[in-house]
Amino acid sequence: MGSLPVSVAKQLALAERMRRLGVSEGDLEERFLRSSGPGGQRANKVSTCVVLRHRPSGLEVRCQRERLQGLNRFLARRLLLDRLEAQRLGRLSEVAQRIAKIRRQKRRRSRRAKEKMLEAKHHRTQIKAGRGRVAPDAGESY
Repeated sequence: MGSLPVSVAKQLALAERMRRLGVSEGDLEERFLRSSGPGGQRANKVSTCVVLRHRPSGLEVRCQRERLQGLNRFLARRLLLDRLEAQRLGRLSEVAQRIAKIRRQKRRRSRRAKEKMLEAKHHRTQIKAGRGRVAPDAGESY
């Protein structure tokens, strides 16, 4: 991995995570490409985009988030480990749980649940309508 432009603590944490998942530097194939998007001359001259491939699993990630190649190398490794972990843990992974939660939240409500919700809204509207100003009597003056 060499030296990456991140703190030693982050490098050690990455190395520990790689060890835990059974990924070695020898398993990784790294290529560098020119990044796309804004950046002008710098993007056109420097190959800062990192394409990292894990040979045993065939997983491939591409990272061009930062302008520094070294930082993209670090981020690509983290992204690859996230995907490997999600693949191995399946439903147990944190990402899978988050996606399942969003899916549950977006799921369509049943007809009865919609009716109940609309009844509650209608009731609330009636309560609020009753709070309006009281009109003065025709004979009284203030």
